Amino acid sequence: MREVSAFDITGNVFDMIFNGKAILTVKKGDIINSMTISWGALGYLWKKPTATMYLRPQRYTCQLLMDGCDSYTLSFLGSKYEKEIEYIGRHSGRDVDKFKEMNLTPQKSSKINAPAIAESPVNIECKVVNVIELGSHDMFIAKVEAVHVDEKLLDDKGRLRLEDANLLAYSHGEYFELGEKIGKFGFSVAKKK
Repeated sequence: MREVSAFDITGNVFDMIFNGKAILTVKKGDIINSMTISWGALGYLWKKPTATMYLRPQRYTCQLLMDGCDSYTLSFLGSKYEKEIEYIGRHSGRDVDKFKEMNLTPQKSSKINAPAIAESPVNIECKVVNVIELGSHDMFIAKVEAVHVDEKLLDDKGRLRLEDANLLAYSHGEYFELGEKIGKFGFSVAKKK
């Protein structure tokens, strides 16, 4: 894994959360818990890379964050981990150790307390800076502290090729592997040859 700048993440970062089956992991004492998420965004606030996640207060992970955890990681597992992603999303950390049950490896983060998932080709370390209670969900605004990517995903110029990570997309109860590139920004207004 190599640390890269958050500014080097290219492609549709919105899809990384909504369709990429992101896994949010927290640590409180000896408790490590992960959950799948699809409500959130990666972007910039005040010229700083940020992650904003929305969690239901009833979720165990949300309760751990509200009870003293000040950080979380976002990990993105590829298509060969469909079973693990499904398990993490369907079971509560109150009842099971998801890392143990799915043979996943917690990986020490470089700048925060919460571990990443060693099997993930992309891990984002986030430090919570604000929590806003919205009723049905709590909004966690976090500063991106570090981004670690598998070196196999970097091209010869150091650009992250997220399309090579074989991330999953979820739609109406089905998983899809993210596919081939179909265009690039500006293709609709490109001059015809």
